Amino acid sequence: MDLDNKGYTTHISEQFNKDLEDLKNHILHMGGKVERQVQNALKALLENDSELAEQVRIEEGEVDALDISIDEECTRILALRHPQASDLRMVVAVYKAITDLERIGDEAYKIAKLAVGLIEEGAAPWGYVQTRHIGQLVSVMVHEALDAFARFDVNAAYKVVREDKAVDIEYESSMRQLMTYMMEDPRSISKVIKIMWALRALERIGDHAGNIAEHVIYLVKGKDIRHSTQDEIKKEIFESPESKEE
Repeated sequence: MDLDNKGYTTHISEQFNKDLEDLKNHILHMGGKVERQVQNALKALLENDSELAEQVRIEEGEVDALDISIDEECTRILALRHPQASDLRMVVAVYKAITDLERIGDEAYKIAKLAVGLIEEGAAPWGYVQTRHIGQLVSVMVHEALDAFARFDVNAAYKVVREDKAVDIEYESSMRQLMTYMMEDPRSISKVIKIMWALRALERIGDHAGNIAEHVIYLVKGKDIRHSTQDEIKKEIFESPESKEE
């Protein structure tokens, strides 16, 4: 059965409808904060901005509080409403997605701390071009994953899943370049290692954005694609007769 434009079934109980709508709004609110965290952390690193790094630290506490609050909201709905079918998938998808959002916030905080370290130690001689490039890629992924969740858009979610593979390739290439640079200039090791850790955090942010996109596909299609290949995903969600009947 296809979901309606809200992503869940319309119920006789107006309160149940409101509970589900509030759940959606709350995760998107959390997502907006996390998206801003990523942007601020990246800017703090690239522009040596300690004030922005501190703002990321403050937002980390706010994101953690939202994680707990939405978790409790999911538990309450499960206990009181006993949702089924698409409604149950909605609650489960939100429950999983807030975990990924909280971890994106954690990775952004790591980048902010690395930015402070580089401000104190002095900018790294290499790696900012790669950081800017991968940072832009994963920032777009986070935005697109949240947009896909807001619109319950399987096509947009599938695009994010594919982009995660591209980020992994860019990350591996950048790490090889940085390793070569450190071998050529051992004096740069301490600073460049901080950039490498920042790139690792960005790569993990891309992974979590991809996870959120997978949760959208599960919500809309009822298909768990976590361990599927690209071809299997495409066939499962766009070509199988079962997917057309969801």
